Amino acid sequence: MNKTLDKILTSGGLGQRAEIFQSDKGNVSVFSNPAIISLEDPLLTLNSQRSKTKFCKGNRNVKEEEESSTFHIPNPFPEVLPPTLTQSVSECLVPYMKSSATLVIKVYDENNTSKAVEAPTDVTARDICQLFVLKTHCIDDHSWTLIDHLTQLGIERTIEDHEYVMDVQSGRGMDTDSRLYFRKNYAKYEFFKKPLDFFPDHMVSISTETNDIVDHSELIETFLKSSTCPEIHGHLHVKEQSKKSWKKFYFVLRRSGLYFSTKGTSKEPRHLQFFADFTDSDIYTVLSAKKTHGAPTEFAFCVKATKCSSARDLKLLCADDEQTRTCWITAMRLLKFGMQLYQNFIQPHQKQKASPVRSISENSLVAMDFSGQKTRVIENPSEALSVALEEGLTWRRKSCHRLSCHGSPSSTQTSVSNLAIHLVQPWFHGKMSRDEAQRLIMQQGPIDGVFLLRDSQSNPKTFVLSLCHMQKIKHFQIVPVEDDGELFYTLDGHTRFTDLIQLVEFYQLNRGILPCRLKRHCTRISL
Repeated sequence: MNKTLDKILTSGGLGQRAEIFQSDKGNVSVFSNPAIISLEDPLLTLNSQRSKTKFCKGNRNVKEEEESSTFHIPNPFPEVLPPTLTQSVSECLVPYMKSSATLVIKVYDENNTSKAVEAPTDVTARDICQLFVLKTHCIDDHSWTLIDHLTQLGIERTIEDHEYVMDVQSGRGMDTDSRLYFRKNYAKYEFFKKPLDFFPDHMVSISTETNDIVDHSELIETFLKSSTCPEIHGHLHVKEQSKKSWKKFYFVLRRSGLYFSTKGTSKEPRHLQFFADFTDSDIYTVLSAKKTHGAPTEFAFCVKATKCSSARDLKLLCADDEQTRTCWITAMRLLKFGMQLYQNFIQPHQKQKASPVRSISENSLVAMDFSGQKTRVIENPSEALSVALEEGLTWRRKSCHRLSCHGSPSSTQTSVSNLAIHLVQPWFHGKMSRDEAQRLIMQQGPIDGVFLLRDSQSNPKTFVLSLCHMQKIKHFQIVPVEDDGELFYTLDGHTRFTDLIQLVEFYQLNRGILPCRLKRHCTRISL
């Protein structure tokens, strides 16, 4: 699919933006104020890196003259300065003036703790995410994102990677209680990989020479082309202005905007009325739609004007299920940003190819097998991976023994170590309710394989695996089983594991009784 989409990319490639903290000389751990992280550094300033300004000698001469003399004699004829000097001074001062403008951005995590960041005015959402990935030592899998959360209106949306944070903050009202959250979103660009999971056949129609048969790549390609666009259609509930009632209409999404039909499912121009466009508007998901707005379901979203700060100005819509809502929101994002979304999707992968993370010393490492009488080099990547996993499991078991008291550990001490080893894993969330688990998974991307483990509230001795499949959250109980004084964990009663880490690793490779394999875990970080 990516090869097909690359054909419609404009010549010249992507605009390269300067990366935050990419230089090895930068020190990200030393700041003047621990509460505010400053990005104003010659290594970090985005404008200076982009402009590639060469500092002129005139500034240095003037500075030396001021230091050597206490008197300053102004030039009586400033208008007759040499043109070369005037031009060189202006070229040095203008970029410096641009880079000196900063703003303070306050970012929150899942635990509602915040961190203030002092950044240039042209900093993007991706720049802020990369900064916090480095500060919190997270794995950069390109799924971290900034969330624009408007508490007063009860809505939130994902800020696109290319958007300027200053533009997002300036578009809010003065009285709006708003926050920026640093959070994972696995579904941010998943529709480029699996388009048909986001666009059901009964909601998409496109006129092609193949009688409306559209393959995976062609569906997204028609969105990105400015001359064509698939038509998204279906029923939505809409809230009437200044009323509490909701009505169901047949909506049609086209490149010119969103329309609803006044006569059943008719698409004739005389029956279609304009509802909204997305030039100066953003699409938000509505939180607690039933409680706040009396919506028929919880799958509500809205179209909000950029300068809107009142709940009365929101154009509220409600879908019957999560798949329908995801289809509408994804299509609106593609219509609004178009090719820029695809560039955001491929940009991190292009940078990895241009500058590989592995160093020269790491590339010289090879996998070795010392189990036999003679050592050998493991050339098969699959075999090397399995050996590495086996060695990691052996090391973890030895660590469990070292956690116990001195001497040979008993079976009881080993069981205690196995019980505690999962507590430090990022996929384990301790005492979390069923509703909180569902909310966290939906926030971090309702795609197949997103999961977490938690303590069971109904049975304190058991655990629960919460897994997303087909945009629905399912819960599976992990039961402890004791056999000959040893404790095991099982999902089906037959396949047993000595600890929860073994269980998770097994179902990451094998589906078993689960509807799908475990792929991505929900994680919470502290800023």
